[in-house]
Amino acid sequence: MVDTKLNRRALFLGGSAFAGLAMTAPGASSRVLDEVLSTKKLRVGVNPTLPPLAKFSDKNELEGFDVDVAKEIARMLGVELELVQVGSPDRIPFVASGRIDIVMGAMTRTPERAKVIDFTVPVHTEILGVLTTEGKPFKTWQELNDEKISLVQVRGTTPVQWIERNAPKAKVTLLDNYPDAIRAMSQGRGDAMVDVLDFVGVLMNNYKSTKWKVLDTPVDIYYCCLGVAKNSRTLTDWLNVAVFDMHRSGFIDRSWEKWFGVKMFAPVGVTPYF
Repeated sequence: MVDTKLNRRALFLGGSAFAGLAMTAPGASSRVLDEVLSTKKLRVGVNPTLPPLAKFSDKNELEGFDVDVAKEIARMLGVELELVQVGSPDRIPFVASGRIDIVMGAMTRTPERAKVIDFTVPVHTEILGVLTTEGKPFKTWQELNDEKISLVQVRGTTPVQWIERNAPKAKVTLLDNYPDAIRAMSQGRGDAMVDVLDFVGVLMNNYKSTKWKVLDTPVDIYYCCLGVAKNSRTLTDWLNVAVFDMHRSGFIDRSWEKWFGVKMFAPVGVTPYF
């Protein structure tokens, strides 16, 4: 199951389509902080197709990094948490119309989305970067455009298109899923892999004898936040303070490493003004 979900993840990050987004206006039922406190319930949307941000456990219960963060926010507010399952196409309409108070699930902050919903300060990052092993000679992703370089990629994912545009000279071995791709890298059947690396950390840990290396300069960094309806300013302001406090206390970093198996490749860092 991991390969299918990771393929969806890669395809989503590389795409420019925002299904259900363009014509969605903030709903009148969106709630401010006082309403959340008075009803003693916080409704948070999480996407179980993006593990380990969220997934269903063996007991058919939602769990994951986003779930841990949502639980901590509800605890800080002193309210009950209601987790609502959302998908990539409907998550922004859900929060914009007030069906949920907060939306998670790799909510990358973009100018297009900011026309429809508000964002808190970043909760975490994700990097589109280069995974390789110790001893390889290249130091930047620009050096991958070389006929001597062999790349391992998952068939049908957006990074394959990125390679066609940015490293057309490289040899590419296409495999059917991420476990196979990471295994091939560990066995030395490729020099590098370009992908959203945070989501392969758990797979990398299956090969502890392999001296993995992530190039210092990523291709891109995505900043993921909590999404909140436009007319919920007081809730957004409180969430900014809460997210800052979770960074300051180390809660975010601990939860990330717990679920992803590796430290965040591009830590958000903590500053009272971010």
